[in-house]
Amino acid sequence: MKNILLLLLLMAHTFSSYSQQDKSWTAFYDKDSGLMGFKDSSGDVKIKPKFMGFTVAKKFDDIIAVMEQKEDEYVSYHLTKAGKIVGRDSLFISDNSADCENEGFIRFQDHKTGNTGMLNSKGEVVIPAEYNALSQARNGYIIALKGAKKSFWDKKKHSGCNHFSWKGGQTFLLDTANQMIIEDFKNESVLDFYSLDIIEKKVDDPNREVYKAKNDKYYSFIAFKKTFENWLDNEVLDSLSREQLLAATYDSIYFWIDNSGWLTHPKDYFIDQHYDLLKSRLLAIRKEGADYFISVDGLNPYNFETSEFDQYFNNCSEAKYWKYPLMTLVISHGKGEDYFQDHISFLKTEEGYQLIQLTLRNTEE
Repeated sequence: MKNILLLLLLMAHTFSSYSQQDKSWTAFYDKDSGLMGFKDSSGDVKIKPKFMGFTVAKKFDDIIAVMEQKEDEYVSYHLTKAGKIVGRDSLFISDNSADCENEGFIRFQDHKTGNTGMLNSKGEVVIPAEYNALSQARNGYIIALKGAKKSFWDKKKHSGCNHFSWKGGQTFLLDTANQMIIEDFKNESVLDFYSLDIIEKKVDDPNREVYKAKNDKYYSFIAFKKTFENWLDNEVLDSLSREQLLAATYDSIYFWIDNSGWLTHPKDYFIDQHYDLLKSRLLAIRKEGADYFISVDGLNPYNFETSEFDQYFNNCSEAKYWKYPLMTLVISHGKGEDYFQDHISFLKTEEGYQLIQLTLRNTEE
């Protein structure tokens, strides 16, 4: 009986330790040095402040990219939750920031070849650095590019301007075990990878894009832009009453006022004050010859900083546009000196698309 009790106690301790280890650690800063460390949910310091530079993760789930100064040099590496150091001097840098883990995977770069690979939560190489580019993991899948060439935006002074686009090459769909799923994955749309439906026969669906996989099955994904356009046209614009607009609006509206910047109002107040104006601007896209397009982006972390928006950002405060895209109607009006544009943005939420942000020009609040 004592042995059974001891075993149960050991099991309880093991599960408790695992549970505590599994929780996110939160970044904190030393006020004197400005260096970053991490605390657990109880406030206990797990890593003393020592990170800087390319360390941008505000939370630590499984694996992060970090940088610290040791004596007279800066060192960078990937760090697992278990304290394992891997991938020294191989951070994947984009827009002056290191990569952020997604679904327990993080990209790394071989700086000798310039190619990109991927590590798992244990710091193991699951995709070797043999691709020009990799997307972050999305529902266990990764978009990969191979055989492409860099085309610098500044043709004459590209050594001082590192902005470029990839030209040519082949795009694949891989899984996180580096298995080739789809050999020719040409996709111009932002796809909802969490909507994946694997089917035996190809079925036409106006809201989906379908690809034939190597196993001769078909992989079907919702295309965000298609579903948004159908929703906007059939469920909003067809009956654009106050009630319908309120139902399609986030709790608070963020809007731009010249000379004042970004402001916010509760949706009831905003719609009550501006319903007629907003209705006329939205319905403008149904007029013959209407000049508009839809852009797909993510929430701006500087505008949406409160905790209610945490789910829409990853641990590095990057918008999860691949899961919660921000669909913006950019509508042009007038010509010449009378020309202006409206920007009306809808966020994909768990409750569906919701109007959340807008800029209406040529008007007053």
